[in-house]
Amino acid sequence: MSERKVLNKYYPPDFDPSKIPKLKLPKDRQYVVRLMAPFNMRCKTCGEYIYKGKKFNARKETVQNEVYLGLPIFRFYIKCTRCLAEITFKTDPENTDYTMEHGATRNFQAEKLLEEEEKRVQKEREDEELNNPMKVLENRTKDSKLEMEVLENLQELKDLNQRQAHVDFEAMLRQHRLSEEERQKQEQEEDEREMATLLEEARNRRLLEDSDSEDDAVPAPPRPALWPSPTAILDEAPKAKRKVESWEQSIGSLGSRPQLSGLVVVKKRKTEREHSAGQGQAAAALGALQSRKATDPAPPTPGASSLSQLGAYLDSDDSSSSN
Repeated sequence: MSERKVLNKYYPPDFDPSKIPKLKLPKDRQYVVRLMAPFNMRCKTCGEYIYKGKKFNARKETVQNEVYLGLPIFRFYIKCTRCLAEITFKTDPENTDYTMEHGATRNFQAEKLLEEEEKRVQKEREDEELNNPMKVLENRTKDSKLEMEVLENLQELKDLNQRQAHVDFEAMLRQHRLSEEERQKQEQEEDEREMATLLEEARNRRLLEDSDSEDDAVPAPPRPALWPSPTAILDEAPKAKRKVESWEQSIGSLGSRPQLSGLVVVKKRKTEREHSAGQGQAAAALGALQSRKATDPAPPTPGASSLSQLGAYLDSDDSSSSN
């Protein structure tokens, strides 16, 4: 069975490869290749930013008279995506990087500058140590001291990590929670103690004020009520009205106390002037009674003596003065 795709070629018997003419191409011949931008750059013509990894159809050529350890150096030509200005850069096998030639500026090359600075410092140090043995000893002492400091810092970090590894965060949180609860409880107890102290002071102050008021005004003994309730007077049977004499209208009734006299509060304290005036009125009333008895020999009301009549008169006088 024959193959679909023929891989072998036919060579005639008289084939001589030396007779084939060689194709002469220029050394600076350019090839079209597909590549990506090796670094971030900015076009000098229009200011367009070209980020790392953007794909281009570039032209590639070999740089003449530039070789690094037998490795050829290649140059690439690309065009700006905005203004179509030509940008060129070439390979740098010494630093395993690319070098910008013209058409754009390279961005974010701080790391590269730092590496170059380190290389320059190292080269200067080697040049100094080449002809100065004391400088070599000094540099070695500095290096050993720096190494010891680095080891000490590393050991401290290891100890710190070990301490943190053995820390029980749950226990710490629990202890913090308990301390917070104890503090709140202590504050609550202090507040309750202060409140009790204030209440005790207020109670003592009130007791002192009450004792002072009791010393100033002695309460009067309660008088027995004539009626069990205020409406008991309405339940009694009405009594026959008697004729009021003219002398009773002036000095009051002598037989008995008025029915509603129990509802009137009698003033207990009197001044000396009122007391003397009451005694004078009582003496005048007693003289009037004696003269009345001499002129009118009518028997007095049964059950009412002279002393009771005098007390009734004084009570009626007190009630009238209070009103």
